[in-house]
Amino acid sequence: MSLKADFTQEFARNQWYAAGWSAEVGTRPVARRILDQPVVLFRMPDGTAGALEDQCPHRLAPLSLGECTDGGLRCGYHGMVFDQNGTCISIPGQDVIPPTAKTRSYPTIERFGLIWLWMGRNVADETRMPHVPGYGQPGWEILENGYQHHLANYRIEIENLMDPAHTTFLHKETIGNPAAKNIPVEVSKTKSGIKAYRWLQNIPPTPLDRESRDFGAGRVDRQIAFHFQLPATSFVDIAVIPTGAERNEETMNAGVRTFSYKFLTPETQTTTHFFWLHIRNFRVGDDEFNRTLTASLEKTFEEDNVMASAIQSEQERSGLRQRTSLAIDRAPMMALRMIDRLVEEDRVAEAT
Repeated sequence: MSLKADFTQEFARNQWYAAGWSAEVGTRPVARRILDQPVVLFRMPDGTAGALEDQCPHRLAPLSLGECTDGGLRCGYHGMVFDQNGTCISIPGQDVIPPTAKTRSYPTIERFGLIWLWMGRNVADETRMPHVPGYGQPGWEILENGYQHHLANYRIEIENLMDPAHTTFLHKETIGNPAAKNIPVEVSKTKSGIKAYRWLQNIPPTPLDRESRDFGAGRVDRQIAFHFQLPATSFVDIAVIPTGAERNEETMNAGVRTFSYKFLTPETQTTTHFFWLHIRNFRVGDDEFNRTLTASLEKTFEEDNVMASAIQSEQERSGLRQRTSLAIDRAPMMALRMIDRLVEEDRVAEAT
């Protein structure tokens, strides 16, 4: 069954999207394109993050070419200063501020080391923020500030990340596991998205498993679960527990466990901001292991980038998305349909 490629699809806007790492935004403003909109990130004097349309209302100069001073973000062209609400608070040589001297602002939240933007017109809903278990909790090591620029539509990225089957073949030198290639993928709905997962049962623990937890001479069960949370968050939950142990959160947290998060933010219809965050409950405080793991993760995600970019190019050339379907497409298709429903909700909200 052939499916046409469509790179004109609207984004789900009444959602939170990662715009940048908190560490990126300091004394200088940062320009970023989010959902094909030019945005400038900056900080107010008290350290509060702000996000405005990257356009001065006077001559449309990019505000990102200005500086953080005089109580807000000062335009680098004529010195108009704007606060985090997009309101002009001063104009050099002029006491009267026109009511049109304002620019669009975006609600922001700083959480999990990231600055998040609400891109829609509806009232920002904090309950739609993603949840990251273990972040900031004792006994968990965090690798953050990860970023790659991917040359593919974010829907292609989601299809890739919700497909456990590809890891065996695309990531042979990193996370690929040949033992998993013939084990079917199970799919279930979660409260905020979907889960595609496999359990490898009664297998020997890896050398890293043995270094991280004492499994004795026993064998283990390994879960590899690919999660999707609306609107564009993916994370892989890997848990290693003694064979036959009960599969609950307490048991999995007592074993070897990692959460590998990817926060996908559409830049344009053909490019994606790929923010990554990794949390684990073993080898805590091991800086050498952190460096090795970071390099491995960067390699893995760049392998995804190369493949997704190639798919993007071929879809643009052919006008097709795919010419046949496989059983492993179930979870990716469910994820894309969920996004489509969010877009439709936005349309209804705009119409009413």
